Amino acid sequence: VEQRDLTRFFLSSCICMGEEIWLDSRTVYIGHKEPPPGAEAYIPQRYPDNRIVSSKYTSWNFIPKNLFEQFRRIANFYFLAIFLVQLIIDTPTSPVTSGLPLFFVITVTAIKQGYEDWLRHKADCSINECPVDVVQQGKVVRTQSHKLRVGDIVMVREDETFPCDLILLSSSRHDGTCYVTTASLDGESSHKTYYAVQDTVAFRTEREVDSLHATIECEQPQPDLYKFVGRINIYKDREEPLARPLGAENLLLRGATLKNTQHIYAVAVYTGMETKMALNYQSKSQKRSAVEKTSGQRHVVSSFNLRLKDTVLTASVKNHLLSNSTSLVCLPFLLQVIRAFTDFLAFMVLFNYIIPVSMYVTVEMQKFLGSYFITWDEEMFDEELGEGALVNTSDLNEELGQVEYVFTDKTGTLTENNMEFIECCVDGNVYIPHAICNGQILTCHCICKMKVCLCRQEHEDLFFRALCLCHTVQVKEEETVDGIKRGIHQGRPTSFYISSSPDEVALVEGMKRLGYTYLRLKDNYMEILNKDDEIERFELLHVLNFDSVRRRMSVIVRSSSGECLLFCKGADSSIFPRVVSGKVEQVKARVEQNAVEGLRTLCVAYRRLSESEYKEARRHLNEAQLALQDREQRLAQAYDTIEKDFVLLGATAVEDRLQEKAADTIESLHKAGMKVWVLTGDKMETAAATCYASKLFRRSTQILELTKKRTEEQSLHDVLFELSRTVLRQRSISGYEIIHCLDFGLIIDGATLSAILKSKQEGAGPGNYREIFLEIGRNCSAVLCCRMAPLQKAQIVKLIKASKEHPITLAIGDGANDVSMILEAHVGIGIMGKEGRQAARNSDYAIPKFKHLKKMLLVHGHYYYIRIAELVQYFFYKNVCFIFPQFLYQFFCGFSQQPLYDTAYLTLYNISFTSLPILLYSLVEQHITTERLKRDPSLYKSNSLLRWPVFIYWTCLGVFDAVVFFFGAYFLFDNTTFTSNGQMFGNWTFGTLVFTVLVFTVTLKLALDTHHWTWINHFVIWGSLLFYVIFSLLWGGIIWPFLNYQRMYYVFMQMLSSGPAWLSIILLITVSLLPDVIKKVLCRAVCPTATERAQVPSLHQFQLSCYQVGGLFSSFDSCFAKIVNQLLLSHFKSRAFWQKVESTPMLADISYFYCRKPNE
Repeated sequence: VEQRDLTRFFLSSCICMGEEIWLDSRTVYIGHKEPPPGAEAYIPQRYPDNRIVSSKYTSWNFIPKNLFEQFRRIANFYFLAIFLVQLIIDTPTSPVTSGLPLFFVITVTAIKQGYEDWLRHKADCSINECPVDVVQQGKVVRTQSHKLRVGDIVMVREDETFPCDLILLSSSRHDGTCYVTTASLDGESSHKTYYAVQDTVAFRTEREVDSLHATIECEQPQPDLYKFVGRINIYKDREEPLARPLGAENLLLRGATLKNTQHIYAVAVYTGMETKMALNYQSKSQKRSAVEKTSGQRHVVSSFNLRLKDTVLTASVKNHLLSNSTSLVCLPFLLQVIRAFTDFLAFMVLFNYIIPVSMYVTVEMQKFLGSYFITWDEEMFDEELGEGALVNTSDLNEELGQVEYVFTDKTGTLTENNMEFIECCVDGNVYIPHAICNGQILTCHCICKMKVCLCRQEHEDLFFRALCLCHTVQVKEEETVDGIKRGIHQGRPTSFYISSSPDEVALVEGMKRLGYTYLRLKDNYMEILNKDDEIERFELLHVLNFDSVRRRMSVIVRSSSGECLLFCKGADSSIFPRVVSGKVEQVKARVEQNAVEGLRTLCVAYRRLSESEYKEARRHLNEAQLALQDREQRLAQAYDTIEKDFVLLGATAVEDRLQEKAADTIESLHKAGMKVWVLTGDKMETAAATCYASKLFRRSTQILELTKKRTEEQSLHDVLFELSRTVLRQRSISGYEIIHCLDFGLIIDGATLSAILKSKQEGAGPGNYREIFLEIGRNCSAVLCCRMAPLQKAQIVKLIKASKEHPITLAIGDGANDVSMILEAHVGIGIMGKEGRQAARNSDYAIPKFKHLKKMLLVHGHYYYIRIAELVQYFFYKNVCFIFPQFLYQFFCGFSQQPLYDTAYLTLYNISFTSLPILLYSLVEQHITTERLKRDPSLYKSNSLLRWPVFIYWTCLGVFDAVVFFFGAYFLFDNTTFTSNGQMFGNWTFGTLVFTVLVFTVTLKLALDTHHWTWINHFVIWGSLLFYVIFSLLWGGIIWPFLNYQRMYYVFMQMLSSGPAWLSIILLITVSLLPDVIKKVLCRAVCPTATERAQVPSLHQFQLSCYQVGGLFSSFDSCFAKIVNQLLLSHFKSRAFWQKVESTPMLADISYFYCRKPNE
């Protein structure tokens, strides 16, 4: 009957359109054998081969596809349009000036992307051509991986990687299990156990496996690594097939490695690009930094508007003058329009250089090269892991310097995720391993009871047996892992426990210390050694796996006496509602006490099942497990039906210690002006204790609770408005009076958050609950969100991102449940923790420990933002200086579109003469020392350079310098000027003079802004100026045969031979730089910023200098040295101190010599 229902399901899910057949599930014929006649309809399906393709291009589509992708960028398309305009019409500059830089950028990018794709091609070939063993006609045949097909039976040996997604049929182990590591998929290095269906375990040889007659029905490929729904139909002598369920525990994923198993036989179900690993290749959505989106648009739009105004103004003036000319009166109107339009394009080309293509190249190089400073940072290297920080994307470097909200996980992020069993409670009696009782240290087989009353022996034994049986722990014998032998004790091999969950290992090891030892799982029987050294065997009937919704797991076992027992462990919120008897109040009190102390708690319960109850439970489980549609929902319903009417046994307490320097890191983030939100799935008391320990909450913090318990007593509306009034009232009081403001901390749980988020969707409530919640959260220094599901974590981050302030958010976590919020935040950081590497793989940056976040934000992020802001604004400044004299020149050349600068200067200004100094500045500049940034986190808040006032200042400074360049040279050479040999200065000499002043001024301006000087700075800055001089001498000193003109011949030498020209260059450079120098001096003296104050040597450093002064003079006159020391120290804080120093020649020399930076 079930088989007929399945056939009807397939027929109803088929949509026939011509020859196309669409199925929402697939049928795999093992060994390509058709089912027996009359068993089911044979539906042949075509599947892709096992070829992996990670490359992007092929040899024939590389050029067109790459060019299409590059010119999709608006910047490249714009410069292409300018280049085409120069080719089509007569423009004042050569097309080479725009075409050469664009060709260079496009070529370099194409070579880079082509090389990266060639490497991917090589990797694909090595994977697709690796050998694979396939069972054909009872023999093992070796073939290449890309030739595998769905339905092939594959033989995999120990330490080999699975070539595709396989369903395990049998293994060299008698119980049909195998051990697998999935480190290449999710980073988890622990061994996982996979199972074969019991009906195929007996097929252990090639001939036996080849004789297997079965089909597999499963879902279509989907990327979830931990989900698989299917069933296997085994055909034997009888007509009806034997159906068995298949789940994720039967599916061996491509990329995983077989361990501690000689060999296995498995059948291919997903191949090639349909494997789960290949489906996870899909790149996540590209993140763009706020600096790139806002500042880049601001600079490009402003530059474009400025150039457009210049173009329209110049073209209008020219056409106005020419319209009065008699030579143009007789021209038709259409020709005049065409003439005006071509002039507009010509001037547009002439002023094009204000937005140079080299700026985009420089920014990309700065981001790419700057990211290496994170990976090279030795302070962010972890000796225990043997790894340092990783940068998965360099596009968000500057975003690290503008973070306003930090969302962090608790377990494994703030804590070590290294669990240690502390105690357990059975019916109110507390058991502590190796405790001191009556003055004696008890051994592991002794139990110290902290209460007077004794619980029944039966409940004790059931509690300890429950923890020894209700888990998925593996027992491993002696093994070599990374060259280290584990499981060796006193020269004899012993066992140790491995599990994907550290909690389970801690509980099993804790039971071992209390006298109950879990031995092994053998032939579906679990063996434990009780405190009387007797081995007990329990048949494992069913495992009800843990999930984040139920927050519990259960096992059904049968004892040696034939009694069926259901053991369950889970969170208190999921166990207590299902308990019908037991000492609930005593256990609940102990659980709450442990939670307050920051311990992780689990409750343990059991239920005896009669034979009829067990058969009913087995029926529910089998029906759910065999379902191909909605299996997870059906399993959840079956679990809910079975897990009820519990008898409470007790609870456990496990400690997860706080990570090293986690509290110091959170305190520094608070001082830096960031708001830290902890998002965790733990219960409120445990999470709150961790928040106090990590200094997220202080003892003076007033805690505001927005929890389900409170909303049950009051309505959600009343609670929200009461908290809002409390916060806003305190803010209004602190606004009028200078008092110590109360520090608020908010605690919210998942149920209340769901109600808040749901209110806007349903339109319920008199007010917008989201806005009220955001207002409360914004006025709290820290927020704790407990009992959070992974999706709710992402919803919290998205809610803050979408608020009216649009703050920059950062999410940090270590587990798969943190991936959603990491992808949602502006910046995602993964921690290389013990819960796998899913978070690190999906993040933008990865760090070994939470403490490294401090330096990543306060130092690297601060530097990145300052550097990129200076780079972008300096580029705009130097191009305003470059192009504005060209605009002014048009008023003196009859609007003839005559360029002021030579073509070579136009081309090389942004490529060679001025690009390297700013690139190096943006890589190595340190306006404040690293130690000062770590010591004073408040300096992080001073990162606000990309603002309109700063932008306007740079623009005005560029216009002022351009006016000084042009009119300074114009008025100094108003009259005809002769050189020593009687030659006159022409327009190219005038333009070269302006250009020389321009290059020296913008380069020296950068030198004045540099605080951290190294030999590389000196080499690049002075080397760039020297390169310009040498190039000009060669360019004007040689007659180049490939040029149609020789207008620059001897111009530069002629200019340098004139004494007035030298004087003019020096004078104009000084006048151009003087206003910026005066502005900086006045600002530092009158109203210095926090950054400028931090650049002044501290009192302690000055005292050390004073002691050095005393030491210097001690050999001459110790009394005089003491007088100098006392004079300097006593007047250091005095306003008149520096006046005294300057008025005293000796003290002035001393202060200058000893108050310098150490490296000077």
